[in-house]
Amino acid sequence: MGIFFKPEINLNPILISPKIWIYATAIVLITVVSGIVMRELMLNWSKALNDGNEESSNNAGKDIGMLERLFVFVFVITGNWEGIGFLLAAKSVFRFGDLKESKDRKLTEYILIGTLLSFGIAIAVGITVIKLTEYV
Repeated sequence: MGIFFKPEINLNPILISPKIWIYATAIVLITVVSGIVMRELMLNWSKALNDGNEESSNNAGKDIGMLERLFVFVFVITGNWEGIGFLLAAKSVFRFGDLKESKDRKLTEYILIGTLLSFGIAIAVGITVIKLTEYV
């Protein structure tokens, strides 16, 4: 009997479960893939804003969007739809001052379109995951 032991970790039951792969694919979709899709879809509006005033980090918007979609995804798959409303309200409160002071309609439209697109992607992926896991 020694002090050291070799634990036997068998991940096969976990890795062969289709649910794990459904959730893993969904997380990649709402983080990496949807970030690229959002950037491409928002490119025209982003060019229209081109004001040269860069006060935030280059990756801040991307990181915030990724976290936002993860939260919305978790709220959807756990059935906490009220959490999405809370997140939307909280984001609106934080953005209200910026939008009120800037009085820039293009910026307001850009933020609104980005938020709705981001939430829509996360909700669609969440509902798809729920439906796919019902059959597995």
